Amino acid sequence: MAMITVLVQFDLPAPVSLDEASKTFQQSAPKYVAVPGLIRKYYIRSEDGAVAGGIYLWESRHAADAVYAGEWLERVTKLYGGPPRITYFDTPVMVDDGQVVVYNAA
Repeated sequence: MAMITVLVQFDLPAPVSLDEASKTFQQSAPKYVAVPGLIRKYYIRSEDGAVAGGIYLWESRHAADAVYAGEWLERVTKLYGGPPRITYFDTPVMVDDGQVVVYNAA
């Protein structure tokens, strides 16, 4: 089974500086430390500060779907002023720390 990478993006109501984004991200990061099935999360902000979001690596689509519903969706929609764009990607191969990792051998 392949891992799942999810790109989550929010159009912000007003651009935010890198410092502002970093402070907001640091406050939310502890909520993701023990989320079942989450392997890694990168917080992202566009260079112009108009878009923010995250890139997530999940063990499965099921684990991702368990988070991107209900309370999470309501919370982030309120926080960022609108619903996110969520795009799912199969992740059968990646390079991690100089090593090729295969999750789905064909």
